[in-house]
Order: sequence, then structure tokens, then C-alpha cells
Amino acid sequence: MATFKGRLSALSLVAFCALTSVHANQRLQVSSDEFGPVVRAYLGYLKNEQEVVDDRVSRREVSTNYYRHNSNRIKALRQMAIRLARETHNDYLPELEAVSGAEMGLLFGSNPPPPAQMKIGEVLRNTFRFLGVVRSGEVFYLFARLDPYEQAELNEKQSAVRRP
Repeated sequence: MATFKGRLSALSLVAFCALTSVHANQRLQVSSDEFGPVVRAYLGYLKNEQEVVDDRVSRREVSTNYYRHNSNRIKALRQMAIRLARETHNDYLPELEAVSGAEMGLLFGSNPPPPAQMKIGEVLRNTFRFLGVVRSGEVFYLFARLDPYEQAELNEKQSAVRRP
């Protein structure tokens, strides 16, 4: 009798896991249809990047800290891409950058803006628009790189303001 209950419990657990897996796959399929080809391509790119990082850590080519940090960055980029696509209902994504507080110099050089003073939507150095903060294991600051036309327009406006 005890072995029958044990087998029944094990069978129930396996059935539950199988149903959960099928349900998760169906949700992934539906959500992938939610976006156009550009957004899907970007999400596919991020998936490939995660696979590269996974492979490198499995070969012991990178440290666990490096692995964790880059996996968290990829998650942050994915979250922002999905959020932008859902909010705009548009099959377009700007070039996204995600940096931690210690990495702000990578985008802004030796004198980065203080993160506490950045406002969502603010354009920094006529190059990046601050999109917000994403916490994915650690804090990342996300930016959209302005395209050359946006940069030229901002530079022109600033020049016009400086001229009397």
C-alpha cells in the first residue's frame, strides 16, 4: 500500500511537471507572436548572447561573477525591449545599452552623470536617452542611443539657442 501511494505521488508530480511545461511552452509561443519581426529578432539575438555566455562559463573561460553580471545585463535588456515594444505597439527598438553604476564611464567617459539625478526620458550628452532602471539581480541603467538624425536635430536646436 505504501509503495502504491508513493508511485501515485510520483506519477502525479510527473504529470504536473509535464502540464506545467506544456503550458509554459504555449505561453512562450503566444508571446513570440505578440511582436513583429524586428523585436523578435532582437529577442532572439539576446537569447543567442545568453547561450554564448552559458557556453563560456561551462568551459570555465569566464568567472562566475562575469557570468552572473552579463546574464543579468541580458535579462535587463530583454525586459526593457519587451516593455518598449508593448508600450509603443511598434516593431522598432532603438539601440539599447545597459550599464551598472560602476560602468557608467563606458558610455559617458571620465565624468558620467550622477545616476540619482537622471530623469526618465532625459537626453544625456546628445547621445543617449535615459529609459530607466531595471533590477535583474543587480541594478542596471538603461539607455537608448539616439540615431544620427535625432543627434543632428538636438545639436541644431542647441546652436540656435546659443545664437542671439
